[in-house]
Amino acid sequence: MTLTIDSSAADALVDIDLHGKLAIVTGGYSGLGLATTRALVNAGAHVIVPARRPEVAQKALDGLDVEVDELDLADLKSVADFADRFLVSGRNIDIVINGAGVMALPETRVGPGWEAHFAVNHLGHYALVNRLLPAIVRGGRVVAVSSGVSPTGTIQWDDVHFGQGYDKWAAYAQSKLANALFAAQLDLLGRSAGVQAYSVNPGYILTPLQRHLTTEEMIAAGWIDDAGTPLLPEFRSPEQGAATQVWAATSPELAGAGGSYCHHGAVDRRFDEPADREQAARLWALSAELTGVDAFAAGGSPS
Repeated sequence: MTLTIDSSAADALVDIDLHGKLAIVTGGYSGLGLATTRALVNAGAHVIVPARRPEVAQKALDGLDVEVDELDLADLKSVADFADRFLVSGRNIDIVINGAGVMALPETRVGPGWEAHFAVNHLGHYALVNRLLPAIVRGGRVVAVSSGVSPTGTIQWDDVHFGQGYDKWAAYAQSKLANALFAAQLDLLGRSAGVQAYSVNPGYILTPLQRHLTTEEMIAAGWIDDAGTPLLPEFRSPEQGAATQVWAATSPELAGAGGSYCHHGAVDRRFDEPADREQAARLWALSAELTGVDAFAAGGSPS
């Protein structure tokens, strides 16, 4: 099926049977994540939703046959504990969707002083996927939920944690570029194991992701009016915003297009130019250094 900006996640899965498949969806109990979880379950998948607040997730997912476990992406021990619990179960993973995230936070430090956007949106997911990699089946897919990525975007290499001056939008943009670069490098490194990775831009969606923005900020940006009504014609529902990520996780159309950045159910960018490859490899090395995890290092075991 050809997707458009108006297609829903259910539309993206209309010809897809996921019975017998296992998917892990971070952030799978709110906004785009909840729409993603619901669509995958309705297509037959068994979905695990790791959540920082499992009791909140259980309530939001009431009525859906899903599995909830505890995971705080800002805490590397929590990431390791979740991965260990899963690996001990002996199950295989067909799909990982890295959907949890934060946006426009006031300056926030986590772990050893890491900037929170970079830590939660990128480093936590980087460590999670690397630790889960032994369970991802050949042909399995990892989808990193990114956002709009500037063609000229770059990682702030000399100060990735914004210690020399914080800007919430620059920090968010860096973390979303990191998501796309992570997917490109994971796909390159994972090819021998048959693991494919993609990044996606879900488009303009009003969800709890905007909870750190004031109403005044969103009005000033032209997103909503005084009554809270969306103004931009590009705004879509969470079900429509989730379409591209479930498409990237399942569509046979994408076979052989691993590493791609996708938007509205199509490949938007390949991230295979020399500058892209250099940034992706450099980010992977930095992430391995910061988290102490690299499934592709000599020996293949996390430290």
